[in-house]
Amino acid sequence: STCCTRSTSTSPSAADLRVVLWHGYLLGGTGSNVYTRALAREWSNAGHEVVVVSQEPHPEQYDLGSANTVRPELDGPLPTFVLDRYEGHEPRLLQDLTREECEHYVQQNAAAVRELLPADLVFANHVLLGGPVGAASGARYAVKAHGSELEYSMRGSPHLQAWGRESLAGAGAVFVGSEHIRRVLEEVVGHVERVHEVPPGVDVAEFRPRPRDEALVALLDEARRDPPNPGNANERLPDEGNADRLAAFFAGERPTVVYFGKLLYNKGVHLLLVRDIHHHADGAL
Repeated sequence: STCCTRSTSTSPSAADLRVVLWHGYLLGGTGSNVYTRALAREWSNAGHEVVVVSQEPHPEQYDLGSANTVRPELDGPLPTFVLDRYEGHEPRLLQDLTREECEHYVQQNAAAVRELLPADLVFANHVLLGGPVGAASGARYAVKAHGSELEYSMRGSPHLQAWGRESLAGAGAVFVGSEHIRRVLEEVVGHVERVHEVPPGVDVAEFRPRPRDEALVALLDEARRDPPNPGNANERLPDEGNADRLAAFFAGERPTVVYFGKLLYNKGVHLLLVRDIHHHADGAL
C-alpha cells in the first residue's frame, strides 16, 4: 500500500551515496526549510542520489538539484515549534500533543522512509521528531539539531528532553550549526556523543557584495514590483510604499543594521531596539 505522494526528477547516472533526507515541514520560507533545500541541491549536484521526504505540496517550485521528493500522507496533526500556516494540515505545538499523537506521526513518517530503503544514510532534521523518525526507520541515521525544537518546545519539558536524548543515542552522528547550538543541545538533553559542528554558511550565489549604488537600484526595483497589498492587510506580502520608504531610509550614509527573519523573541531582534533606546537615553545618538 502506498503511504505517500511522490515527485520524481532526473537522478544522477552514477551516484556515490543514496541519502534519504527527512524534513517534516515545507521547503519554502526560512530556517530549516531553506537548509533542507540547500542540502538536497548540493548533495544531488555532487552526484549523490537524494530523496527529500517532507510535507511540501509544491516541490517543483524549488531548486532541489536532481533530488526526488516524497510527501507522506498524514491523518493527524502536524507537530510544530512555532504556529504557522501549513497547507492541508492542522499545525499544533509539539509540546501540546500527547505522546500517542507524536508516536503516530513518527510511525507514518518512518513507514515512508522505510519504503525508500536501502539507503546509505537517513539524514533527519530536528532532534524531535526527526530523531525518533530516524530511529524508527531501522536504517543508519544522523540528526541535524536546530534551535527551534530545542528552545521553543523541548526546553522546560522533561519528557521531550528524555525522548530527544534517547533518540540521539542511536544516531551515528549529530550535527549542529554553531557552538551556541552545541551548548544549547547539551543544556536541553544532556551530554551527547558524536556531535559535529558544521556551520551552514550562506548561498554565495545569492549573498555577495555589490556596489552600493547598484545594490540600492536593484532593491528599489524589486520593491516596486511587489504585488498590491491594500491597507497592508496580508502579512505574507510586503507593505505598500516600501520603495519610497527604502529610498528615503538609505538616502544617507548612516551605519545600518538590517534584520531579516521572523519577529520571534529568541531571534533577538528586540536586543537591537533595546540597545538603540539605551543609546538615545545616554545621549550617544
